[in-house]
This record gives sequence, structure tokens and C-alpha cells, in this order.
Amino acid sequence: MNKNKSRIISSSKLVLCLIIVLGGVFSGCKPAPEKTSLQRALDRGFLTVGTLFGTTSYYEGADGQAGFEYELANKYAQSIGLALKVVPSYNLDDLFNKLDSGDVDFLAAGLALTPKRLAKYRFAPSYNEISQKLVFKQGNKRPRELADLSGNLMVAAHSSHAESLTHLKQTHSSLVWQETSEFDAEELLIKIIDEEIDYTVVDSNTLAIHRRYYPDISIGFTINKSQPLAWMLTKDSDDSILASLIEFFGQVHHDGTLLALNDKYYGHIEKFNYVDTRMFIQAIEQKLPKYQQMFEKHCQELDWRLLAAISYQESHWKPHARSHTGVRGMMMLTRVTAKQMGIDSRLDAEESIRGGAKYFKKMIELMPDRILTPDRIWFALAAYNVGFGHLNDARIITQRHGGDADRWVDVKQYLPFLKQKKYYKKTKHGYARGDEPVNYVENIRRYYDTLSWMDDKAKQEQQIKIAEIAPANNVVL
Repeated sequence: MNKNKSRIISSSKLVLCLIIVLGGVFSGCKPAPEKTSLQRALDRGFLTVGTLFGTTSYYEGADGQAGFEYELANKYAQSIGLALKVVPSYNLDDLFNKLDSGDVDFLAAGLALTPKRLAKYRFAPSYNEISQKLVFKQGNKRPRELADLSGNLMVAAHSSHAESLTHLKQTHSSLVWQETSEFDAEELLIKIIDEEIDYTVVDSNTLAIHRRYYPDISIGFTINKSQPLAWMLTKDSDDSILASLIEFFGQVHHDGTLLALNDKYYGHIEKFNYVDTRMFIQAIEQKLPKYQQMFEKHCQELDWRLLAAISYQESHWKPHARSHTGVRGMMMLTRVTAKQMGIDSRLDAEESIRGGAKYFKKMIELMPDRILTPDRIWFALAAYNVGFGHLNDARIITQRHGGDADRWVDVKQYLPFLKQKKYYKKTKHGYARGDEPVNYVENIRRYYDTLSWMDDKAKQEQQIKIAEIAPANNVVL
């Protein structure tokens, strides 16, 4: 009996052990919880972001990848310890397909929040606002409302512009337009210049950039007054990346990162002067060739085009220019500065350029090492105009008011305070026309952008010509 009981107990223990073991095995076979989209990105070590080729989103410049959307996305990737992989598209149709198919984690492409898009996608917090402008070629009759349109209107397919026009058609039944996936915003502007189409619709930030190159683009009227821009995610995506983006945008709004990035790309282009832009482009074509080699020779390892932009702001590339304050020449040097830079004749074009370049390089070197490019350049430009001492006074005022004295976007707000007695009487160097260096820097930035664009375009055209000639010179016999 005892033996049987013992066997029963032993058997029971065996069964119990088997249950425990099998239970452990089966529990180990349970599928692991599915990883979030953010965790998958962390595991692979990089974010994949869809964007559009273009000056406001993404392009490859002389110094590498650039563009507002690219820089902002790169800052987000860095904030979570990841590398950034950019997947650019040429049109919106391809861009949205990449998001829908899961080829990218999200889109950063200056996309407006529209009712149609909100119904299908999710958006991160907005980081900017734009308006939609109907544009035409300068010299043609200006349309002031939809009823005035009498020609060919073309917009990009799947764009917020097409969506706006569809909405307007409900109250303007005669409104007609074409949609294209073949041309981007810049190409549509070129088609207006070439008179292949009469009208297009363009976002205000894109227009501000391109009017520096195509000043004959004019605004007819506003189609849509205000639309927020935001990054886009799929509707069925989990909350991990979106939650991370909400935190990121809260931070960059708070610490001034977004403000500084906006200033870098858009801060100097808010104002547009048609006559000045036309004159500058004409001067690039007619005057600059005479002096370009001098700028290249004496640029002090800087971009010669920046030096040329300074010179145009100073003298409009006139070697014998002079002002009532006594500054003279291509770079408008004072007698004292010219002597310090070893310049004998301020009216000699090459001497003036050499002296101005040396002086500008000196201003850059005087800036504290912690001030990084491009702010370092903008500060140096301001110092070239108003003097290093007055610039430092403005930086101190900025700091006293809670601003960042190492950021141009902050200091340019307080430079005009140097005209007000209650501020300049407490400074080391006293009164200065502090609004002048602000305008000075922003004018040079505009000139530099236009000159860089035209120079790059000329180089590309030259490369195309060489490529076309090359096959003819390599005939296989």
C-alpha cells in the first residue's frame, strides 16, 4: 500500500514536472510583442525620411546636402541618436506612394495640412505657415480675382494647390486648370517666364525664394491665406514616432532652433524689390565678368561670391564710388582701414577688393569660437558695416533682454536699439544707426543667394555643353 502510494506520489510529481517544463516551453514560444516603428528605426540605426527635391526641401549643394526640411529632419534624427537617410522624390505622387508602401518612416516635404490629407494621414505639430499665391508674368494683365483668369492655369498634381482649386470650383463653376506630375513648382514658374502657361499657384515661401532668380514673376492674388505645414505619417502607424516628434517640436520651438533655421532660409527674403533684383541680375551679366577674377584671387579662402555680394552692396561694383562719410572704392573702405590693410589706392578696383577681403576675414576671426557658421558670417558682415564695437554692444543688450547673443536671429532684433538713448547711453561705444547693419546683412544674403544660383546654373549649362560635345570627339573607328 505504501509502495503504491509512493508510486502514485512519484507519478504525480512527474506529471507536475512535465506540466511545469512544457508550460515553460510553450510560454517561451509565445510571439514577442511587435516592435514599435520607433524601436525598429533604433534597431537599424537610421531614420528613413521622404522629401521632395527643391530649394525649400532638399538639394545637394557645393557643401553637401541642404534644404530647410533636410536640416530640420537631421536635427530630429540627431536628437534621438540616429542617422538620417533621405529618400527624395520628384513629384507628390511618388512621394505619397513611398509613405503608403512603408518605404519611409514619415514625410518632411513642406506639406500643408488640408482637409483631404487630414482624412487620410496623421501629422506632427506644425512648424510654419504659408499662403497660396496665384502668379503671372510681369507685364501681362494682372488678374485680381478668379473671374479675371483668361489663360492657361497649371498646378502640380496631388498638391494642396489642386485641392484649393477644387474647393473654389464649387462657387466658381467656370474655373478650369490642368494638373501635372511632370513639372515641379520651379519648373512651373519657368514655364510662366517662357510664356508656355499663363498662371500657376505657388506657396509663399517658395515664391519668396524664387523671385530672387525670376523677378518677373508677379503676384495676382491670394488663393488661400494661411495653411500650416507639418510632417506626415500614415494613418495606421503606431504612436511611437509621432509622440517623439511632438516632444521634438516642443523643444525646437522653445530653444530657438526652429527660429534660427527659419531665419537661415527665409529671414532675409521677406522683402522683395523688383527694380533692385532686376538691376542686380543685369549687373551680374554685364559688370561682374570684369571683376570676377579679382574676387576669386583675393577671397581669403572664403566664397568669392560672398565677397562679390559685399562689394555690390557697398558700391554696385563701381571702382570710384564714394559716400558723404568718406568711404571710397569697390569695397567702400575708410582711409584708416585701407592703411591698416596695406592698401595704397582705394580707387584701384583690385586693391580695394584685396583690402576689403582682408578686413572682412579679420572681422570673422574676431568672433568668438563658439559662434558657428552661418551666424559667424552674418555677425562679421554686421561688424564690417557698423563696427565690431557696436556689434558687441548690441550683443550685450541682447543678452540683457534674455536673447542669445551668439545667434544672429536674436541680435538683429536688438541692433536697432543702438539708436535709442536709453540703451546706447549704457553701452561702451554709444550711438549707432543699428537698423542699417540689419538691412545690410539681409541685402548681402539676398545678393549672395542670387549670385550663387546664377553661377551654379552657368556651371551646369557649361557641363551639359561639354557632355554634348564629348561624344563627337570620341568617334570609334
